[in-house]
Amino acid sequence: MFTGLVEEVGSVEKLERLDEAVRLTVRGPKVTADAQPGDSIAVDGVCLTVVEAAGDVFTADVMQETLNRSRLGSYEVGSNVNLERALAAGARMGGHIVQGHVDGVGELISRESSEHWDVLRFSLPEQLTRYIVEKGSIALNGTSLTVSAVSADYVEVSLIPTTLAETTFGELAVGEPVNMEVDVVAKYVEKMVAGYH
Repeated sequence: MFTGLVEEVGSVEKLERLDEAVRLTVRGPKVTADAQPGDSIAVDGVCLTVVEAAGDVFTADVMQETLNRSRLGSYEVGSNVNLERALAAGARMGGHIVQGHVDGVGELISRESSEHWDVLRFSLPEQLTRYIVEKGSIALNGTSLTVSAVSADYVEVSLIPTTLAETTFGELAVGEPVNMEVDVVAKYVEKMVAGYH
């Protein structure tokens, strides 16, 4: 489990394309400082299991299911990624519950910048609309964000300078894809009330 509070921006060092899989090597000095094989690290919001860790890089295997459901398949060597280690027991819960299980991929469709914040609008896969509410939480590329506006086909977030500086959102260009994970609580509520219809 994660909180959606990005610890650092890392970079893709190596991509080994295998049969229906990718072996991904990522540089991230902070998240690899205590990483051991078997640990979980979120890469742009995708929970990956550390296979190897040495120095300031770690390697993880990415299966086809993950490639199909996320933007991980579009990475290139040098791509910047948001990184977060799994939540430690007893740690503060500053963001929201993020599982690292991507629900869909959207793309940045507009960006409005001002002196103190940027408003980013993302396309929204139709199947996710029902889980998103204004002022609720959404994880975009693994970052816990508050929804400032939502419609049938887009979701909007307003980002402060700190978020823009400490995540990949400062450099995200219109047309680029993002991993989306909706609040898991909404999915559980939907399943629980389904029997009452």
